Amino acid sequence: MSTLSRITVFPVKSLDGLALDSATVGRRGALELDREYAIFDADGEYVNGKATARIHRLQSSFDPATHELTVGRYDGDARHTFALGDESGRAACGEWLTDFFDEPVTVERDDAGGYPDDEELHGPTVISTGTVRAVADWFDLPPENVRRRLRANIEIGSPEPFWEDRLFADRGEVVAFTVGNCRFHGVNPCQRCVVPTRDPDTGEAIEDFRERFIERREATLPEWTPSDRFDHPYRLMLNTVVPEESWGTEIAVGDEVTVGDVQSSER
Repeated sequence: MSTLSRITVFPVKSLDGLALDSATVGRRGALELDREYAIFDADGEYVNGKATARIHRLQSSFDPATHELTVGRYDGDARHTFALGDESGRAACGEWLTDFFDEPVTVERDDAGGYPDDEELHGPTVISTGTVRAVADWFDLPPENVRRRLRANIEIGSPEPFWEDRLFADRGEVVAFTVGNCRFHGVNPCQRCVVPTRDPDTGEAIEDFRERFIERREATLPEWTPSDRFDHPYRLMLNTVVPEESWGTEIAVGDEVTVGDVQSSER
């Protein structure tokens, strides 16, 4: 039996995560609070880890009760707190971040599903503890550093590396599974970007990270991973959708994870 061991949401897209004991699936199937806020440039594009390594040099914490964001420079002592639930607080935060990035930025809010990384698959991303530890071993990194690089919402407490690869099938199919009373559909393995290559505090990249990752992923591929969705080895973590009937359901650390059948899907 596998259980849910960690829940992490990222209230401000690309900033630090917030660990929770429980979370509720909101509208569109994302966890409430996850990426509810995002930073945008003057052209309306995300200011995120894909766009700039500089964002890694921000350290932040978020109070879920007040929606206050405390943020500062990784290499500085000063910390600033902004009430993101208020338009004036978001504006003040945007002004501070404008100085940090040396370009005009704003902080925006979407409390009806947030700003997901995958515009089609809004559900929580899933990884296993065994996978985190395996990648940590590949690069001689602490597991917590790897968690911050990969930025999964849900961690399943299985020690088996790539356990979550069981939760996707071929195109036109999904794997049904439950976490506690919440139903999920596992859709595809997540295509990774430049973000995991960088240290989550400094933004410094590991040389040849992608090439080394691909080599190790191919060498350790479990028998249950291959499918036509796994079209290249720079994929890790699971993208999901939550059926609408499970929106509003709470999940909690310790919930049992049950794997169901492969089902037909239009996705």
